[in-house]
Amino acid sequence: MKVTPFTQKHIALGAKMAEFAGFNMPISYSGINDEHATVRRNAGIFDVSHMGEFILKGDKALDLIQRVTSNDASKLTAGKAQYSCMPNEQGGIVDDLLVYCLEPGKAYMLVVNASNIEKDWNWMVKHNTENAELHNISDRTCLLAVQGPNATKILQPLAEMDIMNLAYYTFTKGKFAGVDNVLVSATGYTGAGGVEIYFEDKDENADKIWDEIFKIGGPQGLKPIGLGARDTLRLEMGFCLYGNDIDDTTTPLEAGLGWITKFTKEFTARSILEKQKAEGLKRKLVGFVMVDRGIPRHGYEIKDAAGNKIGYVTSGTQSPTLQNAIGMGYVSIEHAALDSEIYVAVRDKLLKAKVTKFPLV
Repeated sequence: MKVTPFTQKHIALGAKMAEFAGFNMPISYSGINDEHATVRRNAGIFDVSHMGEFILKGDKALDLIQRVTSNDASKLTAGKAQYSCMPNEQGGIVDDLLVYCLEPGKAYMLVVNASNIEKDWNWMVKHNTENAELHNISDRTCLLAVQGPNATKILQPLAEMDIMNLAYYTFTKGKFAGVDNVLVSATGYTGAGGVEIYFEDKDENADKIWDEIFKIGGPQGLKPIGLGARDTLRLEMGFCLYGNDIDDTTTPLEAGLGWITKFTKEFTARSILEKQKAEGLKRKLVGFVMVDRGIPRHGYEIKDAAGNKIGYVTSGTQSPTLQNAIGMGYVSIEHAALDSEIYVAVRDKLLKAKVTKFPLV
């Protein structure tokens, strides 16, 4: 199993560890409910150094991004980021990702899912017909997410740049916790506000930054958070998890990602997706809240009142905020309207649920 520069810190803190995307990662420390509430109410820190980062440079960098992603990266100015996805030739999703504009038209950073680093890199290389300069910096890049309503207030004294007034999906670079060239972006996977912090894994930067964050944040209630609460937090918001809610067989339109699918430019499978949009969707990713008691799990069938299969669950959990089970899943379009009653097949029972708007809390 791979490790991150923070693995020993997690073990020393008594984290429950498990394998995720080939990495030995912390699942929980004090418990998922406590960690979840900490992020919603105050601030928590996640080690997400397992994520992948690619740098694209040169005159053809933007051209490559435009051809392989669905969103319009030409709209990005320096210091701005966007959520996007890479469609495959059939209109499915290779991966979802973030695109950071370091220098318009010249330099970009792509942030991809840990489980897809090799797959995405090969996809980029395959489509790099115009010879943009590509660098896979995943193994030497640390990434910490500090999330929650008090995150930037706690961290500001460590930063030489203004991070408290960063607009959503913008970023700044500078000295942080005594380390040069740190990128701090107002992004995250929790819906609770906060930032993500990228820096190079060298000169004991990882120890320095982690320790400084805890020195200032610990007395203010900042806690380490595992991947368990990361999942419950993102699920309450309706954020997609690759491999669960989106994959090579689901299109961005079916997944509710039409807002990052821009038909104003050429990109992989554009014509397939335009056709799907024109003809209308046959299925759609929806959020739902359980009415009957029971927890929906990935792969469970979704049925109508008569017991006919109408779809399947992609993600499900007990929502710590609602104290009720919630989920996401694909259902046929006739059952996708808000407040539709659907039924999750749990063992031999049909448990009622209600289609609900995102965020679910």
